[in-house]
Amino acid sequence: MLDKLTRWMQKNGGSTLPEGMTLDPDNIPQHVAIIMDGNGRWARQRALPRVLGHRAGMKTVKEITKAADEIGVKVLTLYAFSTENWKRPTDEVEFLMKLPQEFLTMELGELIERNVQVRMMGDQTKLPAHTLQAIMEAQEKTKTNTGLILNFALNYGSRAEMLDAVRHIAADVRNGTLAEADITEDVFSSYLETRGLPDPDMLIRTSGELRLSNFLLWQLAYSEFIFHDGFWPDFSQQDFYNAIQEYQRRSRRYGAL
Repeated sequence: MLDKLTRWMQKNGGSTLPEGMTLDPDNIPQHVAIIMDGNGRWARQRALPRVLGHRAGMKTVKEITKAADEIGVKVLTLYAFSTENWKRPTDEVEFLMKLPQEFLTMELGELIERNVQVRMMGDQTKLPAHTLQAIMEAQEKTKTNTGLILNFALNYGSRAEMLDAVRHIAADVRNGTLAEADITEDVFSSYLETRGLPDPDMLIRTSGELRLSNFLLWQLAYSEFIFHDGFWPDFSQQDFYNAIQEYQRRSRRYGAL
């Protein structure tokens, strides 16, 4: 059966969906969050330096961004660097801080062509100047784009985000711009870095690890979790579509029957 998604793909230059695979175009997750895990272990299995695993993972970012865009995902949030990742060896951290600049230098033109809007969430104060400059330039050049939002979580930690939100709420209560009685879940969400975005419908974590690692703890309250055993550099468009299919098989009840 030629569904709406297949027709849309044909109209827009051909589908990357494997032959025989169909997705329900009316049940595409609006917001997909991904913990991109396993780059170092992927490299170690191949007797390569860990940094080459991170570079291989960067290629996967491009492929999954393209796949998400083509099927109509509205927001793709990628956990690129956590507040805890500073504990890693200095040379690895320095390499990781160069990757956003490298990725955006190579891919920004195509992202603009695809109408993708680049965003970043996380503490900018500790980022090297070259990393921050590359991200700010990408944000500026794509800010009017109306397609997929590619949201990088860089130097991000959910606990720090929530503590910062609490501090700002407390300050607004003190100065009279917010009444304590008016603090609701929606109000709290408006103080988070994801304000204005829908909560993730689905979380994907690669490498077989079964934990959240301080990622979007508030926002993932009712997300569908999909854990993939393979490492991030090997996570293919086929794997992504399989995850979407699994999402579409689930019934999201939000506590109801």
